[in-house]
Amino acid sequence: MPSVIILGRPNVGKSSLYNRLVHRKEAIVYDTPDSHVTRDIREGSAKLSDLRFKVFDSAGLETSEEGATVLARTTGLTATFLRTCHAALFLIDGRAGVSPLDKEAVMWFRKLNLNLPVVLVVNKAEKITGDHQIMANIAESYSLGLGDPVPVSAETGEGLADLFQRLQPILDAAKEKLVEEEEEEEKSLGGQKPLRLAIAGRTNVGKSTVINSLLRKERVLTGPEPGLTRDAITIDFEFNKKPVRLVDTAGWIQRSQLEEGPMALSAMLARRSLMTAHVVAIVLDAQEIAHSKMTLRNSEAALARWVTDEGRALIIVVNKMDVLKGQKNADLRKKLMEAVPKEIQLTLPQVLGVPIIFVSALKGRGRSTIMKLAFEAYDKWCTRVSTPRLNRWLHKVLARHPKRKDEKRAKPRYITQVKARPPTFVLFVAGFYSLEDHELRFISNAIREDFNMGGIPVRVIQRTKKELEGV
Repeated sequence: MPSVIILGRPNVGKSSLYNRLVHRKEAIVYDTPDSHVTRDIREGSAKLSDLRFKVFDSAGLETSEEGATVLARTTGLTATFLRTCHAALFLIDGRAGVSPLDKEAVMWFRKLNLNLPVVLVVNKAEKITGDHQIMANIAESYSLGLGDPVPVSAETGEGLADLFQRLQPILDAAKEKLVEEEEEEEKSLGGQKPLRLAIAGRTNVGKSTVINSLLRKERVLTGPEPGLTRDAITIDFEFNKKPVRLVDTAGWIQRSQLEEGPMALSAMLARRSLMTAHVVAIVLDAQEIAHSKMTLRNSEAALARWVTDEGRALIIVVNKMDVLKGQKNADLRKKLMEAVPKEIQLTLPQVLGVPIIFVSALKGRGRSTIMKLAFEAYDKWCTRVSTPRLNRWLHKVLARHPKRKDEKRAKPRYITQVKARPPTFVLFVAGFYSLEDHELRFISNAIREDFNMGGIPVRVIQRTKKELEGV
């Protein structure tokens, strides 16, 4: 999916435009400390007419009271994202006009020497007809040298059709390039696309040891010190003659625990790596679970929910089972292996049947099973069900759905799958009423159970008569 980053000095409406594009008030927030100032980058899935893309709301570009330049105060993270995005929206304030800080920000951007399409957006341009000041400010914006400006109002939505017209050819070209890159990758691998398997979890749970076990060699640095892995390490190999791309990510860190320095950048890059994965294996520490009597810590639960919300397939790997070996730990092992699946289900009720495996990566036990579960999860994630089969199923499943007596209740009539990876379905509902959340959960859980999609995030989108008629 193409990605777009929003740039600009503070208070020009970057967050308002971001919220307008993602159709909600807030998405994932990451701290990016720099020069003792905490800044945020927000990330979400944007929808602009029929365009779909990832959007990033970057840190405001500003100088400090001490006189630091934009270049000195802009984090390396912003530059990293600029280098990986397909387009940038550079915002200025249509009511304030071009400021010295806008010019400084443009100079900073040019010094990066990126071959990145930029759309100049003049925000806060509500009802510009007859407003001579805004018209003058729009004319002045040409002095920035970023091409024709697009006047919009993030607050009211005015001008978004023009923004769509500017972004469409840029993102269409980006999508074509992404498809070409995938095809080239497939050709280089003999026609097979690699399974992208990310290994994730908190620091020091043995993620890198799991990687080395899967590869059967010491490929990644391991040790008792937490946080040894800073960068997302990508490794290609074959398992049973099938191509696999492994990603060893830095330890998952919650936003509130991020410190200044490279750890903040590592945390952000780990999230980017997880977003490109097909399957995510979250590694847990069996010894910690046994001692704390808690399967998932808050950060691990947050990670699991984030993975499924992003639509990735999920498996759970409970590592370091060798620590609980021996007859004296037999009861503890049994209790742990019974408790973990129950707690996982309580934590992730929206994704039934998450595969769980108990391993000792250090001893090389469980390697084949991890890969077997990963390929099974990937196959489920790619599942497609024909429309006739789905609708035969729908009539049967509605018979076991508890019906309400209300004659005006929503009535599911037709269902079709619109995409895989993850499996996504559109359910057409008769009448002007919508199904309630628990009814949609019933449908998605029934799909997961009846079509063998256990552990896979299944999305069901309903369409009512009111929506179809545009009322």
